[in-house]
Amino acid sequence: MNSLLKFRRPLSSSLTSLSLQRLSTTLHYVFEEKKEGTSFIHPTAIVHPNALIGQGVSVGPLCTIGPSAKLGNGCQMHPSSHIFGNTELGSHCVLMTGAVVGDDLPGHTVIGCNNIIGHHAVVGIKCQDMKYELGDECFLDVGDNNEIREFTSIHRSSKSRDRTVIGDNNLIMGSCHIAHDCKIGNNNIFANTTLLAGHIIVEDSVHTGGATVVHQFCHIGSFSFIGGGSVVSQDVPKYMMVSGDRAELRGLNFEGLRRCGFQVTEIKSLRTAYRKIFMPSNTNSMGFDERLSEVEHNKDLGGVPAVCSMLQSIRDSFTENRRGICKFRQWSSS
Repeated sequence: MNSLLKFRRPLSSSLTSLSLQRLSTTLHYVFEEKKEGTSFIHPTAIVHPNALIGQGVSVGPLCTIGPSAKLGNGCQMHPSSHIFGNTELGSHCVLMTGAVVGDDLPGHTVIGCNNIIGHHAVVGIKCQDMKYELGDECFLDVGDNNEIREFTSIHRSSKSRDRTVIGDNNLIMGSCHIAHDCKIGNNNIFANTTLLAGHIIVEDSVHTGGATVVHQFCHIGSFSFIGGGSVVSQDVPKYMMVSGDRAELRGLNFEGLRRCGFQVTEIKSLRTAYRKIFMPSNTNSMGFDERLSEVEHNKDLGGVPAVCSMLQSIRDSFTENRRGICKFRQWSSS
């Protein structure tokens, strides 16, 4: 037994050295091939002959590409990344090690250009909705320039008449989850372990803190901020900041508005409108709807587009099949 161990140690070391040498040679060869504009497929990759591969594509060791896959020019598949089902990748997408895109289901997964799918992320697979019937078409559409980090999961729609949609220029950090039928806009930042249940709408330029949880069918307005660790069970109107379990309104997202280029006069108008609606000097004078109407008809505020947009966002949250807005604290003149 000891003699066997003595024999195996140098063999294992030499094999490891040889594997690293081969990997180094392979990566160097891929780089050289990309410079020449031709594609490279590692000998250990499994690529179906019916798959459509663009120019300058690099497919690393132990990758899998299914028969209905389409890869645009310049895509990169790092070792052990996989593409299944009717899946289309736009040009210059990158799949990091362990990433899985698509599923062998009716429907499709469409990924735009310049997207990064992080290590062991799973994008475009069957949803976790118990109402989904196996065999139904389901869809995921992703735009351009998104970074989807490690261990994130994004699911297809639960019904053929709907789809999960992600726009452009979003940063979705590690271990996030975006469930079936969500609609995500542009320029959003989801911090680690942000969890979105089904049918949620997130507009544009929204920022969530880490470990945020959002209830199904909620609507998150543009330029809003959700504090870390929050549990959001109702809508977040545009421009507002919420936090807590259950999340409550904490004021306007002033820093986010400034960073997004809002003018000082716009922010001042929004602040005045917010105070009239949520922080009245006399809480017994008017009801909530009356305060909204007062701001709408105010000659200084009613004509400001940002204020009008905020008011409409609030009113929309109280229409049929919506969940209302996050609770707000009643303030007194004292």
